[in-house]
Amino acid sequence: MRPKTEIERKVAPFEVVSPYQPSGDQPTAIAELSQRVNGGEKDVVLLGATGTGKSATTAWMIEQLQRPTLVMAPNKTLAAQLANEFRELLPNNAVEYFVSYYDYYQPEAYVPQTDTYIEKDSSINEEVERLRHSATNSLLTRRDVVVVSSVSCIYGLGTPQEYVDRMVPLKVGEEVDRDGLLRRLVEIQYARNDVSFTRGTFRVRGDTVEIFPVYEELAVRVELFGDEIEALSTLHPITGEVISDDDELYVFPASHYVAGPERMERAITGIEAELEEHLTGLEKQNKLLEAQRLRMRTSYDIEMMRQVGTCSGIENYSRHIDGRDPGSAPHTLLDYFPEDFLLVIDESHQTVPQIGAMFEGDAARKRTLIDHGFRLPSAMDNRPLKWEEFTERIGQTVYLSATPGEYELSRSDGYVEQVIRPTGLVDPQVVVKPTEGQIDDLVHEIRTRVEQDERILVTTLTKKMAEDLTDYFIELGIQVRYLHSDVDTLRRVELLRELRSGDFDVLVGINLLREGLDLPEVSLVAILDADKEGFLRSGTTLIQTIGRAARNVSGQVHMYADRVTPSMQQAIEETNRRREKQIAYNEEHGIDPEPLRKKIGDIVADIAREDVDTTELLGSGYRQTTGKPAKGGQQAEQAGGKAKKGKAPAPAKKRGKGSEELTDRPAAELAESIEQLTEQMRAAAAELQFEVAARLRDEVSEMKKELRQMQEVGLK
Repeated sequence: MRPKTEIERKVAPFEVVSPYQPSGDQPTAIAELSQRVNGGEKDVVLLGATGTGKSATTAWMIEQLQRPTLVMAPNKTLAAQLANEFRELLPNNAVEYFVSYYDYYQPEAYVPQTDTYIEKDSSINEEVERLRHSATNSLLTRRDVVVVSSVSCIYGLGTPQEYVDRMVPLKVGEEVDRDGLLRRLVEIQYARNDVSFTRGTFRVRGDTVEIFPVYEELAVRVELFGDEIEALSTLHPITGEVISDDDELYVFPASHYVAGPERMERAITGIEAELEEHLTGLEKQNKLLEAQRLRMRTSYDIEMMRQVGTCSGIENYSRHIDGRDPGSAPHTLLDYFPEDFLLVIDESHQTVPQIGAMFEGDAARKRTLIDHGFRLPSAMDNRPLKWEEFTERIGQTVYLSATPGEYELSRSDGYVEQVIRPTGLVDPQVVVKPTEGQIDDLVHEIRTRVEQDERILVTTLTKKMAEDLTDYFIELGIQVRYLHSDVDTLRRVELLRELRSGDFDVLVGINLLREGLDLPEVSLVAILDADKEGFLRSGTTLIQTIGRAARNVSGQVHMYADRVTPSMQQAIEETNRRREKQIAYNEEHGIDPEPLRKKIGDIVADIAREDVDTTELLGSGYRQTTGKPAKGGQQAEQAGGKAKKGKAPAPAKKRGKGSEELTDRPAAELAESIEQLTEQMRAAAAELQFEVAARLRDEVSEMKKELRQMQEVGLK
């Protein structure tokens, strides 16, 4: 159910800002997509080959349709890549990023066979949490919004109507009781902190109240004269510089699960009633241990909700807080969108099956927890949407994929095709070779491409084969690494970066070398055992794998097989069809294919921002006060995936006001450590060690937060 609100949504047109114009078959695709959607078609498919600019086509389509849009991607990495691309193309509109805010997440679980209870453990990324709140804030206050999300958008999020109802509106000239305003801020989960001004806090200085919303990078200042709001302004939370004067502002809750006193008391009453009913059932079954366990856990949660308005795992009581019926669907991000929103599903052949699979996996884990007294049955209603519930909540949908699945093709009246690349790059030539002597042939092909400073991907069917083949290549003096699911997530990113920068020449993998890998340096993809029919050698998988060589002018794909399977035939025919179409277009327009050039690491821009922030924070007084220059020349060391790091000193004790110099020893040491790590960060970036630089950047950010807190209490 969409929230009813009197908030006046900002209306601004979607506008693509780009030095390029649609080219190739982009103009036709944009026009046909827009025509079909405007014509009322519920499901439209864009069959877009790798490297044809599907993201740009989507942005131009949104500009034509002028409707709020949700873009779903199959994972966080692709979602982040899409969000960055849309922000570049739509700089004057709200492009939001909505994914799970956990850096690490171990769900609550119980293993009956070993009587092992696994407590929920997680590490929340504060910046991603801010972006989630920013997404819901934008959806409720403006129309020109594009939200790029993973499948986390189908998980429970809290009641949008309550989120709106608990919002605090502020308007110049209106009367408001100061103490009442402070109470309302506490009720919506903001904490008063007059010393450390961070997101989700507010501070009070006489008749001035400053609030740092969880979804913003800037703070809000409310100046009162008696019981009247005299002035509103937006300011920088660190410097206090006023960015703008405002007539009206809204402060949304610091949690999506916020509830007013009446709603919370009603929820607690429902939880207590369910607890008594379920305890009776457990005792009748002689499950006394489970009953005692459930009584203790739930009673503690209820007391926490009464005292502080929340508890650990409060989402498990969302059905009671929302006032929903048992078994009913939870509220999700979809409910924050207006009725006419457009859904775009990227890599639909992967994303659509994901959406359908989320519910049952979540339910199986929770059933065990409920059966053994760890959760009430209502915890089952804190869940992702079922497939039919998802389809009920969406309207018109555009599916994007180089290999659309049967579901989306069956829903659409044909598809819109986009296979011409503006760069003129042609789909790679596919060569089928016999398996006899395949390794010797592959070694020859590798050496040929290494001499031309090009990279090679080799796909195998098993982890063991990938590792054995890697060892064999190493014995031959080939620079090679392997990549499969046992490799750490961060290390996977490092391997791809090292492959592109030339640290090694060959990457051996399994099915991790398909969608979403932009590797322009790769000129050869070798597919071993191409004739072994199955998931890893299906027509869809082979087409996606072939696409990894479509970003290089001299790209080729070698399939090693003793026969041509139907899947191979499908992939080869489709690739040849696209090749012919691209070649004909190039000849007609006199285009000489250009190699695709993409940045190896976007972290450079973040590091530049850190440099500016460090300079502003430390200022020129640091060197004058300590008498120590920053230590340069220290190179970040990459050993076992770790970098040398400076050791931050213990937090300083509070000093009296009036201190103007950085003479306090702990603060001085902390500032020195910041400069040292900043130098290491710059050095790592200069050597293209972007993952090392990213780790150093994160540590510098944490240390700077600590230094700012010292400065707040007089340590400058």
